[in-house]
Amino acid sequence: MTPESKLEELLIDAEADDEVVQHSHPRVLRPWLLLLGLVLVALNLRPALSSLSPLLSEVSGSLGLSAARAGLLTTLPVLCLGLFAPLAPLLARRFGAERVVLGILLTLAAGIILRSSFGEAGLFAGSLVAGASIGIIGVLLPGIVKRDFASQAGTMTGVYTMALCLGAALAAGATVPLSHYFGDSWHIGLGFWMVPALVAALCWLPQVGQKHAAHQVAYRVKGLLRDPLAWQVTLYMGLQSSLAYIVFGWVPSILISRGLSATEAGLALSGSIIVQLLSALTAPWLATRGKDQRLAIVLVMLLTLGGLFGCLYAPLDGLWGWAILLGLGQGGTFSLALTLIVLRSRDAHVAANLSGMAQGIGYTLASLGPLAVGVLHDWTGGWGATGWVFGVIGVGAIIAGWGAGRALYVGVTSEKA
Repeated sequence: MTPESKLEELLIDAEADDEVVQHSHPRVLRPWLLLLGLVLVALNLRPALSSLSPLLSEVSGSLGLSAARAGLLTTLPVLCLGLFAPLAPLLARRFGAERVVLGILLTLAAGIILRSSFGEAGLFAGSLVAGASIGIIGVLLPGIVKRDFASQAGTMTGVYTMALCLGAALAAGATVPLSHYFGDSWHIGLGFWMVPALVAALCWLPQVGQKHAAHQVAYRVKGLLRDPLAWQVTLYMGLQSSLAYIVFGWVPSILISRGLSATEAGLALSGSIIVQLLSALTAPWLATRGKDQRLAIVLVMLLTLGGLFGCLYAPLDGLWGWAILLGLGQGGTFSLALTLIVLRSRDAHVAANLSGMAQGIGYTLASLGPLAVGVLHDWTGGWGATGWVFGVIGVGAIIAGWGAGRALYVGVTSEKA
């Protein structure tokens, strides 16, 4: 398989083990409506994560949260991404992917409302519900894209990535201005993001009536947990994700402590996320031009670490340069993590199972990063020591990525159940 055709497999199907679904190609009656629904759903997969960080200082002060408890608040949604991702294929086989996406969009909206309206208990419970919702939809949506837009998989990979980044950037940049507009209410600033979730649910509703093939589990993949290469892919996914969610959760607070306003810090995060589009779309293409992906992984991770250290230590008059550097690095680290899942797998069934392992275990591991930053800030009373967390995670990601980037396949195969 050529590098170009491999890149078209970046949208891993959570139901790739289902032979009937895999070989059925239902006719989409209104593809424009499905495309609109997919984009709106994807737009909602990051705002619950990126909207809190610019307001975290205000929320913590209002509710009396310590830095460690605030760190737990940033950790919970990421932890749920990993813990609830394995439920997605099971729910899809039981109820159908379209019905699950609709139902989970409503639970996402409920989690956002809960997070913004019921004090500290609601804040933590709502974050848990929102994170679980995002974890489930994030596994199902790529499979729907692959099934219904099979001949445009490469293009839809770009659309999907752009929607994710745009949703994160909008929430990071607009949450503080929204809260100011509504009387400096962080409750409304956070709660506003239930509106796009409900709009997405309304636009997704017509998809629930579509008829698709019955489900029949046909393939089984054994031995991934004993495969060293699979663990290297998983560790790279988890460690690069840990840095990403540290950025979502803590970089605005770091910048505010250095003298920026909450609005300025949110805009810096938003700009960095927008820049991710450039490297997210180009890094996989460039990485498949060489014999393996090791040098590409090292390069994007060094860009990420350079941007993080710049935001933490460098003079603020060069902040936007460091934010751009950070965005270029993190867009590449994430897209390469997805690329490795495909390139290290012999077929779609192995890729689906490796994707489940990388997301389930990787995101669970990733949740420890934001927690560590909060605990360290609580111990030291400042942000200077946070650089050690960045460095340790970054070096770990480079080591894991050096192994995962080799031109090898995981040593497992798929077989009929």
